Amino acid sequence: MANTAVTGAAVKPSAVLSDKAWARWTALALLAFAMFCSYIFMDILSPIKDLLQSQAGWDSKAFGTMQGSETFLNVFIFFLIFAGIILDKIGVRFTALLSGVVMLVGACINWYALTDAFAASSLHTWFTENLNYIPGFEELGIAPFYKGMPASAKFSAIGFMIFGCGVEMAGITVSRGIVKWFKGREMAMAMGTEMALARLGVGTCMIFSPFFATQVGDGVSVSRPVAFAVVLLLIALIMFIVYFFMDSRLDSQTHAEEEKDDPFRLSDLGKILTSGGFWIVALLCVLYYSAIFPFQKYAVNMLQCNLTLEKPAADSFWASEAVTLIQYFIMLGVAAAAFAGNFSKNRTLRIGLFSLAVVLLVTYCVFGYMRQEAAAIFAVFPLLAVGITPILGKYVDHKGKAASMLVFGALLLILCHLTFAFVLPACKGNDLLGVIVAYLTILVLGASFSLVPASLWPSVPKLVDAKIIGSAYALIFWIQNIGLWLFPLLIGNVLTASNKEIADAVANGTMTEEVASVSYNYQWPLVMLAVLGVLALILGLVLKVIDRKQHLGLEEPNIKPSAETTEAEVIAAEE
Repeated sequence: MANTAVTGAAVKPSAVLSDKAWARWTALALLAFAMFCSYIFMDILSPIKDLLQSQAGWDSKAFGTMQGSETFLNVFIFFLIFAGIILDKIGVRFTALLSGVVMLVGACINWYALTDAFAASSLHTWFTENLNYIPGFEELGIAPFYKGMPASAKFSAIGFMIFGCGVEMAGITVSRGIVKWFKGREMAMAMGTEMALARLGVGTCMIFSPFFATQVGDGVSVSRPVAFAVVLLLIALIMFIVYFFMDSRLDSQTHAEEEKDDPFRLSDLGKILTSGGFWIVALLCVLYYSAIFPFQKYAVNMLQCNLTLEKPAADSFWASEAVTLIQYFIMLGVAAAAFAGNFSKNRTLRIGLFSLAVVLLVTYCVFGYMRQEAAAIFAVFPLLAVGITPILGKYVDHKGKAASMLVFGALLLILCHLTFAFVLPACKGNDLLGVIVAYLTILVLGASFSLVPASLWPSVPKLVDAKIIGSAYALIFWIQNIGLWLFPLLIGNVLTASNKEIADAVANGTMTEEVASVSYNYQWPLVMLAVLGVLALILGLVLKVIDRKQHLGLEEPNIKPSAETTEAEVIAAEE
């Protein structure tokens, strides 16, 4: 029997681990860092798309097919559905460990596919001669490989498929873990904070992927950045192991046995699938994420094709290895100051921290401009989100308005993609103006995306029973993964179809692969992504109507003060 403590005349149970602010935020930090590492690997090849074309022979179709493969098993083998069932059956901590191991295995395969050792192996010959036709999948137009696809891209795609199973399993596990530790508390802020910190991984890979590919070791190597990311995934596995023991301690205090007390039944899925609010949220997820994640994979190349960038002299400070590290530490300074400002209770200190974050952000942008490197420019993407996502989460926790935030986010999404499609190309030739437009648009795009974790994910527990939250998240992620599989392929195919003259020029020898890789017109793929924003806007408005009619509580705050809550309990929860 749990120990008890007396507060006034009432007998209250003693605080468990999740009641202590330091403990639940430590658990969040472990989960967030693991996802930070997984985000780095997810986009580690995105900043070097041009090098993959010139060094490994991956054209836009091969690149898009390989990137889309991440979600192939999740979508077509229904692995994500099984992952949700596994999560509901064995609990958060065991599923976290499993996801970490699966990610690491897939990442190692992905790395080996890009090494010289693979290129010289019999395995390379086998992949060149095989997997050119997949019966059934080819006829349906969903084959993960195609005739003529480079062997390294095929084998890399297999590793990315396995990694994708692990990372999506980790995603639903982390969401479930946050619900477990923060339910009834600052859950939206926690989810927003986790995603903001995890998205620093996007900035990290944008800075270090080109760095490891071109400035570390001899010559250019597309496998070195992947090796760096594999090491980080090993660290992520260690974070999950530490979380395992924290979660076990919490369960021992609450006597919780998720897999035994309330076991999952397949019939429970009907409760999820018959919820209109659930389907709107799921479709909003697929639209938001399809307009962002696939874009991230092409964003650096899009900037290379639309900005007039001239590399600084080889002997200058701006071309040195040191500037890469300095810029990254400035990025961390922006994130740390903005993040600390969210938690500071002293108004003067809070203003000072946010002011410091702004100064460092401007400094970071200057560094990116002086380096004249597209990846360093796009790396600014998560920085505004780091500052405002916890603020938005705190607002949803205390004030509500989650559905309204989604509508506003969709408007920003549309504006940003149309700016990339029409305004940025018009700035080509004007070096400074183009970079300023790019920076502002990237920052706003990151801010719009921050509305999703702060408002959408915390709404799911309001739509389904607690015991099937894992399965609900899994279904949402599965639907979302359809978009994450489809749109990298679509972007690559639309890019190739709308730039046929580039392929013809390469074929007849009038253009080199190096020049071709930075000569694409991205207008039509960007218009396609803007259309996703329009659909998200419509669904956001529909969600507001459904919420008002069915009283789902999506516009209500997550934290509702109870008249029975005593001052002593509040103080104890903050210790």
